[in-house]
Amino acid sequence: MVTLIIGKKGSGKTKKLITLANEAVAKSSGNVVVIEKGAKLTYDVTHKARLIDTDVYGVKGYDMLLGFISGICAGNYDVTDIFVDSTFKICPEGVNGIENFVKRLDLLSKESEAHITILVSSAEGEIPKGLEAVCEEI
Repeated sequence: MVTLIIGKKGSGKTKKLITLANEAVAKSSGNVVVIEKGAKLTYDVTHKARLIDTDVYGVKGYDMLLGFISGICAGNYDVTDIFVDSTFKICPEGVNGIENFVKRLDLLSKESEAHITILVSSAEGEIPKGLEAVCEEI
C-alpha cells in the first residue's frame, strides 16, 4: 500500500512523517526505513528506524528512487514501513511522472508487503486525478 501525504510547504508534513515513523517502529515486528534528502531528521526519528540520506548515494529522479527503494526491499525481507521525505527535492521532475512512479511503487509495495508513505509538497489540485485515492492532505 502506498500513501501520499500532500500539502504546501510548511503545512506540517514532516512532523506527520516523524510521528508516523515513530509509531510504526513501536508496533512493527520488522524494520522501518526513513529516506530523506539531507540528514535533518536524525534527532527527531527514533534510532530504531533506519535513516537513509539520498545525497550519500546520489539518488536523483523517480527511476533512481524506485530502484533505491526496490534495493532496500530486496536486501531486507522484514521491512514493514518505508517513509520518503521531500520527494520533489529528490525527484526534480515534480508532478510530471509522479503518477507512473506511484503505480510502480504500489506494485513493489504489494510484492514486498511494505507500506510506503511519500511526502509531496503540493496542493491536492496539483496532483494527477489518478492518485486521489492514495492522497492524504495536511
